[in-house]
Amino acid sequence: MSSELGTLCSDFYVNQRVALTMDLPAARQTVLDLFDRIKREMPGMKRFKRYEGELALESPDQEGRYCWVGLRRTSVRSGWVNPESLEQSYHLHRLLLETAPYFLSISPLDVEAIELVFGFDLHARRNRNEVVFDALLAGSPLSAMVQSGREEMIDVQPFLGIALDESARLQASLEIKTRMGTAELQTKRWEDEPISVYLTVRREGPFETIEEFKETFAILAGHLERLAEERVIPGILVPLHGAIL
Repeated sequence: MSSELGTLCSDFYVNQRVALTMDLPAARQTVLDLFDRIKREMPGMKRFKRYEGELALESPDQEGRYCWVGLRRTSVRSGWVNPESLEQSYHLHRLLLETAPYFLSISPLDVEAIELVFGFDLHARRNRNEVVFDALLAGSPLSAMVQSGREEMIDVQPFLGIALDESARLQASLEIKTRMGTAELQTKRWEDEPISVYLTVRREGPFETIEEFKETFAILAGHLERLAEERVIPGILVPLHGAIL
């Protein structure tokens, strides 16, 4: 699937977030021990950086491909940008789920949710709000709000969420970001910024055991791949790609 995704977008990435209730431990040695463990498994991840509110371990950017792990106050995050395969990115995320609870003293009781995300970036050097509107909303009842050719589209960023089980603890969402500012609209000088499509599958707590994290990951990945293949690629990405061209 990853090769198919690469033909439709400029960048494809697979991110994971473990959302916590309590603050992570901030002890220097605790963080270094976790990052050393990850580095032993994945030697390419050797850049240790501090950002505002985050400590990160990263691999070098090699022709647009790189991976990272980030620790924030109440979340553990990881990502693979343009992986060679889905399994390559999944290996990093599973490794973090297996190791972080022990190094960071994360209890299943502390985990609010686990999220897995497919992100798709499609670059468009034109009004990106218009691209989204033309591709996904033109001809719908909602399009009656706009007088075509007379009014500028300043915000078109759809968001949809659905429940994947009866309890609604397993959820999926689709969000589209256009990153348009008023300066572009005023000058008509379009930045080479992407339209980002985020497909997220989320499992909310409570969780009973640490072993349940790996089981949850498999469920999230299965739903994510199915929704991407059956709905997002044909229903969202293909129309957006066509509108950009």
